This record gives sequence, structure tokens and C-alpha cells, in this order.
Amino acid sequence: ITCPGVLLKDKQELYLGVFVLGQYNKTECVPAVFPLFFQERLVFEKAFANIVDPGDLMKLLEFDTAVLELIQLVPPVGKVLATYEENTRDFLFPDPKLTHGHRGLVREILMKRSPSFT
Repeated sequence: ITCPGVLLKDKQELYLGVFVLGQYNKTECVPAVFPLFFQERLVFEKAFANIVDPGDLMKLLEFDTAVLELIQLVPPVGKVLATYEENTRDFLFPDPKLTHGHRGLVREILMKRSPSFT
């Protein structure tokens, strides 16, 4: 995660929280120095028992929302610095022009900073 020219006032570590398919997972913490590097893979699994048509699955994913949050461990509960929200279909299967590398594994997204992140 890049944020050119920004130095964080608080020095507590940060992590990326991800909510997708009704499940929440988070990365390990990293030092509070940009750029931030998260070198791990988060796994989310979900079975759709009543779906037999892939088109129906795509429609269902359009109504689900994927949320990413950049969170700093500022007591007592942490401070959300930036968020990203998109329907799960577009998040999991982005437009080919937005992806780089192999099969869309590397992609750039723009997070929206929270009002508390000046």
C-alpha cells in the first residue's frame, strides 16, 4: 500500500482487514511506514448449495459487498485509516484492463481515506 509523502503520527502497527462472502480475515501486522507490504495470502471459502447456473452465482455475487480496511492498532480498538468497497463479483472478477500479471492476481485499487486519517 502506497501513500506518497505521508508519515503516520501514530507509530502502532497496521493490518488489512478483509470482509468477503460473509467472512472476515486479516493480515499480519506490519510497521507503520509507507509503503506497506503484506506478503501473505488470505483464503475465503464458501459453498453455494442451491446454485447450479454460473450466471445465477454472478448475480448473487453482485448483491454481496467486499470490504477492505486499513487499520492501525491505536488503542482501544484500532483506527480505520482507509476503506475500499465493491460488489463481490467485480472484486473477485475485475475487468481485464484493471489487472496486471497472471490471471488478475496483481491489481491496483484506490482506497478511500477515512475522515480521521488526515
